[in-house]
Amino acid sequence: MDLNRKIDFAIKLLQSIPQDGPIEISYSTGKDSDVILELAKMAGIPFEAIYKNTTIDRPGSLPHAREVGATIINPPKGMLKLIEESGWPSRWMRFCCKALKEYKVYDRAVLGIRRAESVARTKRYHEPEVCRVYSKTEKVRLYLPILEWTDEDVEQFIKMRGIKCHPHYYDADGNFCVKRRVGCIGCPLQADKGRADFKQYPRMFKAWVRAYHKWFTDHPDTKSAKTFANVYDAVYMKMFCNSMAEFYDAIAPPYSLNINYIQNNFSKNILTLT
Repeated sequence: MDLNRKIDFAIKLLQSIPQDGPIEISYSTGKDSDVILELAKMAGIPFEAIYKNTTIDRPGSLPHAREVGATIINPPKGMLKLIEESGWPSRWMRFCCKALKEYKVYDRAVLGIRRAESVARTKRYHEPEVCRVYSKTEKVRLYLPILEWTDEDVEQFIKMRGIKCHPHYYDADGNFCVKRRVGCIGCPLQADKGRADFKQYPRMFKAWVRAYHKWFTDHPDTKSAKTFANVYDAVYMKMFCNSMAEFYDAIAPPYSLNINYIQNNFSKNILTLT
């Protein structure tokens, strides 16, 4: 299917949404969000663009959300407070997604989800209209107008419509880079567990470690506190190892802190907790 047919399909899908209640455009400030925002305008439907502030988005995200006129929702607790209370997030402990992004605003929402983004999304999403349940009882009807779009489709549409995207998508020469992402800094779902993000934003990493240090010291009876000698070893395992066996191989013999290793991979003195 060529891009023009995909655009027509997306517009028809958006126009099919019942208008007996508010329609949310789930706006993350990413390129796909800018595309669905433009499509909603082309479809002529009433909507409200809503930006759920995760408190750990890339610099420029809040200004970009304001620039497009999105309603900004700030969470009751930011990411650092969540880490203090729940520990370090992981693929298996995604408390941050539920608290910061995955919650109901209106009964109907439009998302810029694309199957081409990942194997997981290819397997999970098959239809452009689905029902999602938040907090076990809160149901939301989701509409996915660009589900079958490729990166090339997105890039072509952005250029065709003259859309101004988040500044992170542009290189030093002003060229649009469709492969870049503007998701949460340090997201553990990334292939490198967020290491590249933290290398780029070492102050954010330091803040995460400081928050995790509070959780670590406040929960001495947890498995993590009993397994690791200190917060630095715990962070090292979570960021650089895929198993406890790999962790033990890395620190033995003799048993020692991994502070120097982490510092060398990110920045000088970023682990000072004071």
